[in-house]
Amino acid sequence: MKKIANIEFNDFPVFLAPMEDVTDPVFRWLCKNYDVDLMYTEFISADGILHGGKKGMRKLLLNAYEKPVGIQLYGKNVEALVEAAKIAEQYNPELIDLNFGCPVKKIATKGAGAGLLRDIPKLLEITEKVVKAVKIPVTVKTRLGWDFDSILIESLAEKIVETGAQALTIHARTRSQIYSGTANWSYIKNITSNPKITIPIIGNGDIDSAIKAKEAFDIYKPDAIMVGRASIGRPWIFKEIKHYFNTGELLPEPSIKEKVEIAKYHFNKSLELKELNAAIVQMRRHYVNYFKGVPGIKPLRIKVLQANTPESVFNTLDEIDYNFGDYIIER
Repeated sequence: MKKIANIEFNDFPVFLAPMEDVTDPVFRWLCKNYDVDLMYTEFISADGILHGGKKGMRKLLLNAYEKPVGIQLYGKNVEALVEAAKIAEQYNPELIDLNFGCPVKKIATKGAGAGLLRDIPKLLEITEKVVKAVKIPVTVKTRLGWDFDSILIESLAEKIVETGAQALTIHARTRSQIYSGTANWSYIKNITSNPKITIPIIGNGDIDSAIKAKEAFDIYKPDAIMVGRASIGRPWIFKEIKHYFNTGELLPEPSIKEKVEIAKYHFNKSLELKELNAAIVQMRRHYVNYFKGVPGIKPLRIKVLQANTPESVFNTLDEIDYNFGDYIIER
């Protein structure tokens, strides 16, 4: 049994990574149906919370079905993050996660997210003060370093333990890589084998299949793994991973007919919980992966991406089902 503070998990925990404009309540609801162990909100600006920004405050809202769930915060001001964490705690998440890994230029170059990898004293001060300010577990998510010339994650991990943080997630890339190249999990293995590391280490980066998930556990020995981009339009990946861990067998890829039903389910829930335009637009990134890799499907995939009413979305999904419903992508 694995644990983050008092939150218990089975032996091979698989988490949903926090992703802006992806891990909203609708997608979290869907992933929960596919056996994910822990989920996170989209990242939320500490300054936005303190200013009562509508978007940030809406992201704090959690539902009972999501448990356990963490609220992820980002910012560069120590006091703002402390106060935002106190507010976030009132929304009853299981934990607060601090984002020191976002590589996006408008965030990192302004000293937040991965930008704090260039100011380690402040990163540690933020972590320590947030830990002291709230009663729930505080965790950290970061990267190997700012660039290949400043990889510092091994020494940083030891210092994060000293702050009182309850877990550390490592995206095994530098900030300069953004999401390019290959994640280097060898650093994660060094950290998980370090006796000074007494908190759970969660590995993140390039986990896009059940086989890779199992290899990550077997070779690099993290306490949990985190799946990010590979879950977009593929929420069933969590079920695939769990099934492979438990049986050693790979589940077949859902047929296009099954994917159409999942997409409809997903879109219906979006219509239920979001404003109409947001529900339509934010589903588009998922459709790309729902219907990827099928010969001849491109015109209908473009059509569903361009659909701008619920009726046109559902009609196009029905067209996809009619024309490609029995197609199964071979692994």
